[in-house]
Amino acid sequence: MVTTFFGAQSFGGDAAYIDRLAGALARRGHEVHVFHCADAFNAVRGRHPLRPYTPPPGIQIHRLESPFGFLSPLATQLTGRPVFKAEALRAVLDEADTDVVHFHNISLIGGPGVLHLGAQAVRLMTAHEHWLICPMHLLWKYGRRACDSPQCLRCSLVGGRPPQLWRYTGDLDRGLQQLDALIFPSRHALEEHRRRGIGAPLVHLPYFLPDDWSGGIEDHPPEPSGRPYLAAAGRLVAMKGFQRLIPLMQYLPEVDLRIAGTGPYEGRLRALAEGQPNVHFEGLLSGAELARLFHGARAVVVPSLFPETFGYVVLEAFAVRTPVVVSLEGGALAETG
Repeated sequence: MVTTFFGAQSFGGDAAYIDRLAGALARRGHEVHVFHCADAFNAVRGRHPLRPYTPPPGIQIHRLESPFGFLSPLATQLTGRPVFKAEALRAVLDEADTDVVHFHNISLIGGPGVLHLGAQAVRLMTAHEHWLICPMHLLWKYGRRACDSPQCLRCSLVGGRPPQLWRYTGDLDRGLQQLDALIFPSRHALEEHRRRGIGAPLVHLPYFLPDDWSGGIEDHPPEPSGRPYLAAAGRLVAMKGFQRLIPLMQYLPEVDLRIAGTGPYEGRLRALAEGQPNVHFEGLLSGAELARLFHGARAVVVPSLFPETFGYVVLEAFAVRTPVVVSLEGGALAETG
C-alpha cells in the first residue's frame, strides 16, 4: 500500500482505513507492505502531535525519509512524480512477486507518476478525498465555501499551495489509465468524480470497522457521565464547521458539547467557546476512548461545511448505536438508504 500519511504520522480517516485493511489482510496470511512519506508529514504537521500507534502484527512499514527534507514532497507537489522516493518505491512495487499494489493518498508521495509503478501487479486506488479533481483535496473554494465551479489555479494560490501545472498536461489521466479499479468509500464522491470526467473503472466500496473496534460496549448501558451531552469529532479546521456548532450551545444550557480532535483551528474554537461552560475539548482520543465518548452521547453531530466523503465519524457512531445529526452541505446524507 502506498500513501502519504500513516500511523503515528497521520491526520485522519484514510490512515485509519489503511491500518485496518492492512491488519485484516495480514491476519489472513498476506504479506503487507505500507509505504508513507515522513517528509510530507513533517512539512505540513505544524503543531499536530504524533498519534499513539502500534502497527498490527505482520505489517512491514516503509517510512520514506529523504536527506532533502521538505524539498521531497515539494518536488512531488510541483511535478506530479515521486522524484526522491522513486527508487525506494520501485524496489518493492516492481518486484515480480508483488501481487497487488493499492494506492491511497498519493498527493505528496508520488502524484500521478507513482501510478505507473507496479506494472506487473493488479493496481488499485482508493480515493479518500477529492484530490483527483481538487488540488486542495476538499472542494472547499478559496478557503471560504464549497466549490461550485473549478478555478483550481487561483484557488491554490489563494490557499497558499504551490500550483500544480502538471494537472493541465494529461499526466493524471494517463496515470489513472494504469488502474484496474478506482475505489470510493463514498457513493456521493464517486458520482461527483464521474460528473467531473474521471474515466477510470469506478467502484463503490464503503469503509469498515473491525468486529472488536468498540469492545462490545454497544451491548451495555453507557457509563454514567453526569450531564447529557452531544459529541463531535474530527480535525479542528474551519471547513469542519465546529465554529457553527459552538454558538448554538448557548441555547442548550442543560446539554454539554464534547469535541474530540486537534488541529490548526483549535485556538480560534477555544476562543469562541469562552464563557460557555457546556463546551469541552477532549483532545486527541484513542479508538477505545472515542467509542466510549460516542456511546454515551445523545447524538453525534457532523457540522461539515464542505462535501465530505462518507467518513469514519458516522460509521463509528452507528457502530455503538448512537444517532448522527449531519449538515445539509456535508455530503453524508447522500450515503443513506
